[in-house]
Amino acid sequence: MDLSLIPQIKHTDSNNFFLLAGPCAIEGEDMALRIAEHVVTITSDLKIPYVFKGSFKKANRSRLDSFTGIGDEKALRILKKVSETFQVPTVTDIHTEQDAVMAAEYVDVLQIPAFLARQTDLVVAAANTGKTVNIKKGQFMSPESMKHAVNKVTETGNQQAIITDRGTMFGYQDMIVDFRGVPTMKQFAPVVLDVTHSLQQPNQSSGVTGGRPSLIGTMARAGIAAGVDGLFIETHFDCANAKSDGANMLDLGLMKKLLTDLTAIRKTINGLQ
Repeated sequence: MDLSLIPQIKHTDSNNFFLLAGPCAIEGEDMALRIAEHVVTITSDLKIPYVFKGSFKKANRSRLDSFTGIGDEKALRILKKVSETFQVPTVTDIHTEQDAVMAAEYVDVLQIPAFLARQTDLVVAAANTGKTVNIKKGQFMSPESMKHAVNKVTETGNQQAIITDRGTMFGYQDMIVDFRGVPTMKQFAPVVLDVTHSLQQPNQSSGVTGGRPSLIGTMARAGIAAGVDGLFIETHFDCANAKSDGANMLDLGLMKKLLTDLTAIRKTINGLQ
């Protein structure tokens, strides 16, 4: 995996962690551009390689009446506009082989949701687009087993694979991150820690996932100290009214302080190696 091969990514020579960040779901053009502008400004100042994240649709909601999107092509066009406006790459989730082909026309990185990390046809379809493929580790999978998910990408001839750890199920309604898995998975591909989803509290009786956003800073700092290559952070300027995953997103106003602190920690870690 060569980070510099992702179109429009910047600061790849900074020796900083890279960042995938944005709203859980694309709710509209204005919100996407507002979030992107804020994060682009911060990451430019701190020299953090940045990929804007936004799901063009949510196909894995708990309840039938949950928000799933504003329309596939409409949301994908917004992702394309973010990329063109701010000259940054974009990443979005896909759920079917058809999604892979469609989304590849608009974004630079295709993301395999954790629940689908073992879906061979989906992973191969993503790899065959030639785009970078970010595979989220299944909540039910061991770090060692992610070798096989990465191989499904690389055996197509596409070497652009990333692994993102978003925690492992702990009981029925909590997640836990086992940082012992970081060096294991780094043998297979660059490793990203999904800070916000790792703090989810899924399977609530209401059908609405809970979360512990007060621990985002703790989780992110631990990830950098453990040697992850990148971080994944969902963020919104109005988390309480976000249409998806508001309970575990980072308030956009807290992003600058967090990334500044994490950059300082990364610099210290680099000095120890």
